[in-house]
Amino acid sequence: MPLNYSKWDQLELSDDSDIEGHPNVDKKSLIRWKQQDIHEKREQRKQKIAHLQAQIACNKVLYPRIQDIYTRLSSTSESTSPTVYFNSLYEQLGKNPSKDCPPGNDPNKLEHTYDGMLLSLLQQVSTQAKDKIKDASVLESEKDEKLTKALVDGMKFHVDQLGNTIQKDEAELAAELKEQKKHITSDDLHDGFSSKYIPPKPEPAPVPLKKIEKPKTTTSTTVEFETLNPEASGSKLPSSSVLTEEDDALPELTPTLAEFSKIPYRGFEKSFEFIQKHRDVIVQGASDALLVAAFTAEGEGKKKLAKQCVHQSLLLQYCEKLGGDGVRVFFQKMISGDKRAEKVFLDDVESTYNHLRGRVEASKQEELAGKEQIQLVPESPDQTIGFNVPEGPPPEKLVLEGPGTEDMDIEEVKKALQLRWDVFTSFPEHLQKALQEGSLEGVNKVLGDMDVAEAEDVVQKLDIAGILSFAEGGIRDETGKA
Repeated sequence: MPLNYSKWDQLELSDDSDIEGHPNVDKKSLIRWKQQDIHEKREQRKQKIAHLQAQIACNKVLYPRIQDIYTRLSSTSESTSPTVYFNSLYEQLGKNPSKDCPPGNDPNKLEHTYDGMLLSLLQQVSTQAKDKIKDASVLESEKDEKLTKALVDGMKFHVDQLGNTIQKDEAELAAELKEQKKHITSDDLHDGFSSKYIPPKPEPAPVPLKKIEKPKTTTSTTVEFETLNPEASGSKLPSSSVLTEEDDALPELTPTLAEFSKIPYRGFEKSFEFIQKHRDVIVQGASDALLVAAFTAEGEGKKKLAKQCVHQSLLLQYCEKLGGDGVRVFFQKMISGDKRAEKVFLDDVESTYNHLRGRVEASKQEELAGKEQIQLVPESPDQTIGFNVPEGPPPEKLVLEGPGTEDMDIEEVKKALQLRWDVFTSFPEHLQKALQEGSLEGVNKVLGDMDVAEAEDVVQKLDIAGILSFAEGGIRDETGKA
């Protein structure tokens, strides 16, 4: 089999055997001039190729626009007069030109933009058409028709000329490129392959854990009231279906996992593509972080997001349980439409979500039941709590009757009654209504809905104004006592 050496035809050897020197000129200088000539011609060819490519690209932008102008000028179906269209286009390009220009040109200079070039061409065609009519001494009645014909002829000339120029430049460019490829140069050299060692990407870090502050017990003591559920405290551990009493940290949702949780329900193909692009999705703690996010979202009323988080969490769990090739196996079954496998997975998602939803409801009830409250509770079974609710402000003429009233100062009594009325009217309407009904249970319900500080202030005002009354003893506060 004969050897084929054609691949070396383009190699230009630095052989100086074909250089015939002059006896008065040393051969080294001749070789150096030869090399310089080769490099100069090569550089000139590169510049010419770049110039031709830029010129062809620019002309191909202008050509369809010039052709469109010629078509509209020569069309007889246009409602607008050709001269009116020509003048309006000329005016538009002059007043509101676009800054689109060829690469390397200055868009702030009108003559460098496409609109500027087109404007210059229209100006040239218009001037030539007007001079042509003027030289021909055309009658006034025929001027518009002759001007239109001159404009059409002028635009047709430039359409033909620009089309020929583009064809000529493309042929010349092809010839220059062919000549350039005749010889191998340093610009053609590139790495075929490399044996350089590239270390594998490091394994992504596990999901970070967020520290949880331990609850602190707070106590406050007064003499006049006690709390219902005295063992309750003002702070509590965050609720989570994946958190136990011994846990002191929760898996934190990373930005990648947050984006992963937003993939629609049953979007298996999108989930598979996302996992392939983001290696930090399948890491230790990712599934738990998604469950915590689902718990939080459900508590905030974002049920759709909560279900998506549960779906993605179980998706990661299934991939992990299926072994080293679990990701491929799981998604192959889901995407291929394995109804049995899909039903098992989706049933598990529904079951887990319903369980999580129940835990959120239970957590809310526990939080509500464990809320610190101020309640009025008799100190002993023999004690009764009543309310002296005023019916209105004290009258102008107050008469004191009954035993023990002889030594009372009427003005002081009026001040006390006025204070009682002012305090009563300062309370919210639902509290006023509960006091008027005289129901201890109703008053405690209103106090239970208030913040501790607000409820304490209300009870203190009730006692100062004399609205709160009890037969004996007092009411003690056991807020926060275990």
